Amino acid sequence: MQEELKMDYVYDYMFHLLNEYSKLLTYKPTKPKKAIEFCLESMGCPAKGLVKEFMVESMVKTPAESSPCTLPPALDDTSLEGLLRKKENLTKQVEIWESQNKI
Repeated sequence: MQEELKMDYVYDYMFHLLNEYSKLLTYKPTKPKKAIEFCLESMGCPAKGLVKEFMVESMVKTPAESSPCTLPPALDDTSLEGLLRKKENLTKQVEIWESQNKI
């Protein structure tokens, strides 16, 4: 589980999600005058032990070039009909097996 949920993957997903969301915005955000910038080192260096280890592991140097998710292309009518027919045949086969086991 820890391998599949590495912070690199989470940050890549967040980066791409926020980039797509930003395309929907109609206003330009501005940085407040009293805003303070935090850098990776200022947050990670004071930590100790496991906290520091996990903070260093979760630091992202650069975002991934690829999107976090890719969807397969939509099915055409022929492929969809074939898929539905296959599902129907499998359902019938399971019903036949169930009826044979009840006897």
